[in-house]
Amino acid sequence: MFDFLDSDWFIIMLEIVFLILIAYDIKKYKETKKKEYITNIVLTIGFAIWTLYPMYKSYFGWEESQKQELISTCQDVNNTELCKCVDDRIFKEYVYEEYKALDKKELDEFIKESKEECLDDSWF
Repeated sequence: MFDFLDSDWFIIMLEIVFLILIAYDIKKYKETKKKEYITNIVLTIGFAIWTLYPMYKSYFGWEESQKQELISTCQDVNNTELCKCVDDRIFKEYVYEEYKALDKKELDEFIKESKEECLDDSWF
């Protein structure tokens, strides 16, 4: 139901909202010099870090050599787009250590669900 939370566009829009809120508070602070706006800025930055850190953790949890190792194990050679989509979902969902710690059954289930979602042409 909330699959849009994992999309890159949602993350980008969330970043834009945080930047707008911070810019507005900075503008208001410069106009009024009220300390409440500094509190708002600090809280907004803190909430942005708390919200966005788990999303970015997965992007930085893989080294390039580890990604190449995973990409080379893709078994569907006829559909490279499907392989790329499944690999991207793995990179977003797990860091390398978590991926290696998965048992075979969990990994197969995740790949099956990922293939179904990658092949789904719906907007949602």
